[in-house]
Amino acid sequence: MGWSDWGVGTAAHAQSPWPARPVRAVVPFPAGGTTDHVTRLVAQELTRTWGQPVVVENKPGAGTVIGVDAVAKATPDGYSLVTVANSFAANVTLVKKLPYDALKDLRPVALMGMSEHVLATHPGSGIRTLADLRAAVGKGGTLSYASFGNGTSAHLSGAALALHMGLPLVHVPYKGQAPALNDLLGGQVTLMFGNWPEFRSHVLSGRLVAIGMATAKRSVYAPDVLTLAEQGVPIESNSWNGLLAPSGTPDAVVQRINADVNKALASASVVDAFRQGGIASLSGTPERFAAFIRSEIDKYAQVVRQAQISLDT
Repeated sequence: MGWSDWGVGTAAHAQSPWPARPVRAVVPFPAGGTTDHVTRLVAQELTRTWGQPVVVENKPGAGTVIGVDAVAKATPDGYSLVTVANSFAANVTLVKKLPYDALKDLRPVALMGMSEHVLATHPGSGIRTLADLRAAVGKGGTLSYASFGNGTSAHLSGAALALHMGLPLVHVPYKGQAPALNDLLGGQVTLMFGNWPEFRSHVLSGRLVAIGMATAKRSVYAPDVLTLAEQGVPIESNSWNGLLAPSGTPDAVVQRINADVNKALASASVVDAFRQGGIASLSGTPERFAAFIRSEIDKYAQVVRQAQISLDT
C-alpha cells in the first residue's frame, strides 16, 4: 500500500457535546522526538478547532508499553488518546506478556506522519555503499549498529539488514535517537538507521555518510541518495505515528477526531512544519489505519522471529 493511496475520511462530525473538557494525548516517548513533535503540532490545531485544550503528556517507559497501557485502560469516552509508532506494532511479537491486547483494547483513530529512514555511517568507517559494508565485514572487522532502543524500528531494521546480507552485525541500543546519533557522529558505533530529518544536516555537512535511503523509491527529501533497494537490499524503514483511543470509544467520537486530525494535517502551519522537517503527512480513515497496523504487526513479526529477538518488560 503506497503512502499516496490514503484517502481522507468524510464521516460526519458527532452530534454530541464532545469535547466538553480538555483532551489528553499521551506520548509514550520522551519529549523532543519526532513523535512528540508531530503530536504537539496536531494538538495545537485540534485545540483551536475544538475550543478545548489538547494536553500532551509524555509518559515513556518499557518500550512505550507504560504509556500505551495507561490509555488502553482509560475510560473510553474520547478524552484519552495515545500516539503510537512502529514499536506499538513490533511489541505484539517482541513482548511476551503485554498488559493489553493491541488489537482488542485499543482502536485506531488517525495516522498522522512518517519520517523516512536513512542508513548512515561516520566518514572514518570508510564505508560508502552496501558493497563497502560487505567488504568491511569480509575483512574480519566487527561492525556495530546503533538504535533508539531495543525493539525500535531502528533496531529491527538493523536486524533485517543483517539477515538480508548475512552479516554478523552487533546491536547497540540507546535510550533515544539523540544519544545514538551522537555516538555515530563520534565513531563509537559504525551504522545506524535514523530519521532523515535529524540526519540531513550531518549528511550535507559531511559529518555522516548516507549509505542509502530505506525507501521503495528515491526520496523527494533526499533525491540524490541511492536507496538500499537500488543496491540490492529492499529494506523499507521509517518512523510513523498515529492516534489510538481505548476500545469502546464511541464511533461518532472516533470519526470526529479522525476528520479533525485530517483537517489539522492539511492546515498551513502543519503542512509547512512537515515540509521543513521532512515529514510525510498520512491522513486517512480509521479503517485504513487499522489495516496498516495489522500489516505492520505482520512485517515486524517476521523480522523478530527470524532474528530471534525478544524483550522482557
